[in-house]
Amino acid sequence: MGITPIRSTLEQEQEQEIYEVRKKIYPRAVHGWFAGWRVFFVILTQVIFYGLPWLQWNGRQAVLFDLASRKFYIFGLVFWPQDFIYLTAFLLIAALSLFLFTAVAGRLWCGYACPQTVYTEIFMWIERKIEGDRLARIRLDAAPFSLEKLVVKALKHTAWFAVALWTGYTFVGYFAPIQDLGIRAITWQLGSWELFWILFYGFATYGNAGWMREQVCKYMCPYARFQSVMFDRDTLTITYDYKRGEPRGPRSKKTDRHAAGLGDCIDCQICVQVCPVGIDIRKGLQYECIGCAACVDGCNQVMDKMGYPPGLIRYTTENALARGYDTKAMWRRVFRPRTLIYGAVLLAIAGAAVGSLAMRNPLKVDVIRDRGSLAREAAPGVIENVYRVQLMNTDEKPRQFTIAAAGLPGLKVVGVEQPIALDAAETRPIAVRLQAVLEGQTERGANDKQEHDQHHDELAPGTHKIEFIVQAI
Repeated sequence: MGITPIRSTLEQEQEQEIYEVRKKIYPRAVHGWFAGWRVFFVILTQVIFYGLPWLQWNGRQAVLFDLASRKFYIFGLVFWPQDFIYLTAFLLIAALSLFLFTAVAGRLWCGYACPQTVYTEIFMWIERKIEGDRLARIRLDAAPFSLEKLVVKALKHTAWFAVALWTGYTFVGYFAPIQDLGIRAITWQLGSWELFWILFYGFATYGNAGWMREQVCKYMCPYARFQSVMFDRDTLTITYDYKRGEPRGPRSKKTDRHAAGLGDCIDCQICVQVCPVGIDIRKGLQYECIGCAACVDGCNQVMDKMGYPPGLIRYTTENALARGYDTKAMWRRVFRPRTLIYGAVLLAIAGAAVGSLAMRNPLKVDVIRDRGSLAREAAPGVIENVYRVQLMNTDEKPRQFTIAAAGLPGLKVVGVEQPIALDAAETRPIAVRLQAVLEGQTERGANDKQEHDQHHDELAPGTHKIEFIVQAI
């Protein structure tokens, strides 16, 4: 009995790739209610991002993260590394807001305000203005090389790169005074790190928004993978009404769809053509969907032309679609335990952060013992020690402070010119000498050695706790 070896041939096996080769997507321009909101958020986010570094506040940049000085200016507030708790609160508020919005209406952040979506919209707008709409871009890419094609492509990429560089410059302007940065950029005096981050952030913007686009959302962004954990049957998502749309099929406007046994979907592919990630929403909710609602606007335009009611593709919930809820019933279910818990925790953290900022002490003090100097007897009956007191004025106006100490009998501060004046947001180390007079002692000369010896041991040897008292005047 012979043994027949198992043979593998290319005909018998289908090669599988672990990476899906990208097919270029040519999104079609669309207009409508949701498109208007996307434009609004593009303008709003970019006015904030590009405009904030140029605002002035009390003679300085309104928003500046000065890493070298370890000061973070946000309008009238100055934060220090010791204020890390506020950054923690901000991150918690951002995370809970994302959870809340996602539980209510899916990927609102992704569809309207995510930087990847916003800059992709900007770059696609530039592309449409230079190369034309969808069909014109397809024809241009399919056309053989020519001078006209070279000029059009060069013009598009030049515009892309200009936007990307300006974005990188603005980003660095949050960490270095942007006006001074501009002067040094014009005179070719930028520091190496400043130049690196301008080019790096600009290149990232150019690559992500111009070339990678939907690949970032599908493969690089983790949110697409865990979004379903925050969804439930009462989450508003962009949904195709299968019962109303099927069976789909092309027809003329005059065709009676009910007599022809057809649904409202005319299979025009508009919903696919306008999608920036190239999915077919009629196949159901997919992780690639960023919730931009471009398919909703595109489908509603077709429904309007056909004389059909809008909303074949719309924001709705799984329960509303299955149980036939009207709009009021659907929105009432938005206030369910999950969203109420998210909202309550969000309000509690935001309220605590705002309250803490309102009651924030404008002074921070760090006390460091000078380990290079031991306690010494400065005069008969007087023990002296040296400390470094770091005073930080976290206010936006100059202040004066006094330093005192308590905890030992006769303890006093010497060698410090008081009051101490600090400019706005200034930090200054102060060398402070503390002198403690032994109990029963008064100031005396060197000839009082015998009386001094009688009382020298009244202060027990060892470590004694003292307190610095810093007051604003």
